[in-house]
Amino acid sequence: MCFSSLITFDLVNLTEISCHCEIVVGPADSVFAVAGEDVILPCSVKPSISVVDMRVEWHRLDQKYLLVHLFDDHEDRNTDQIQSYRGRTKLNHPELQRGDASLKLSSVRVSDEGLYKGFIQSKSWNDDTTVNVKVEAVGRPPVITVDGFDHSGGLHLQCESEGWYPEPDLEWLGSEGIKGFNVKHTITLHHSDDKIHCRIKLRHHTLEALIITTNNIFISWRTPIILISVFVVFSMIAGILIAVFVHKNKGTILLFYVFYVSGHWSS
Repeated sequence: MCFSSLITFDLVNLTEISCHCEIVVGPADSVFAVAGEDVILPCSVKPSISVVDMRVEWHRLDQKYLLVHLFDDHEDRNTDQIQSYRGRTKLNHPELQRGDASLKLSSVRVSDEGLYKGFIQSKSWNDDTTVNVKVEAVGRPPVITVDGFDHSGGLHLQCESEGWYPEPDLEWLGSEGIKGFNVKHTITLHHSDDKIHCRIKLRHHTLEALIITTNNIFISWRTPIILISVFVVFSMIAGILIAVFVHKNKGTILLFYVFYVSGHWSS
C-alpha cells in the first residue's frame, strides 16, 4: 500500500519579518600612529551599504564624549568640534557610498592618543565601534658623550636622546652587551672596545649612534694620573723628612735664629 501526502505552504499568510542585519565594524587591534603623520581610524558598515543619507559621528570616549567630527544631512557639520581637531579631520565622501565612514586624522599629536567612537545612525537603526589610537613620537638621534673616568680608570659613556613617546628601550651594543632602559644612560668601560653603539628602539623605529674608543683615551687618562700620583708621593715624603729634621734640630735652629737677629740689630 502506498501513501502520499501533500504539504502546501500559503506564503500569502506568512508574517513578514523585517530584520536589519547591518553592523558597524572597526579594527580588531589598536591603531598605531606616528606624531606628525596622518592616520586612518577604520569604521565601516557590514554588509556594505551607503551611509550618505545617514548621520556619522566621531567622539573621544576618554574626554567627556567630545565631538571630533560630524557628518549629517549630506555635509560635514563641525561647529561644535573640539578646537584641537579643527582642520585635521576628514571623511572620504566617495567612500561613504560603500559604507566606509573611516576618519582621517592629519598631523597627529601625542595628545590624540586615546579611545574614539565611530557612530552611524539611519532612520531605522544605529550602531557604533570603538577605535583605540596609540601615538608614537620618534625622538632626536642619540648622542654619545664621554663623561669622564671613575676612580678605577673606567671610561664613562653617556647616551642621550630627547622627544620620544612613549619611553623607548635603550641598549648599548659592544663586546660586553651592556644594556639599559632609559633615554639617558651611562656605562663604564675599563678597556678599549673599538666601536660602541647606542641604539634606541620603539617598536619598528630605531635610531643609533656610534663612538670609537681607542687605547689612547685610556693612556691619556693614565699618564697625568701617574704623574700626579708620583708628585703627591714625593711631596708627602719630602714633608715628612722636613718635619723630622725640624723636630730633631729644633734647638739649633732656634739658637741660630737668635744669633742672627742679635747680629742684625747690633749692626
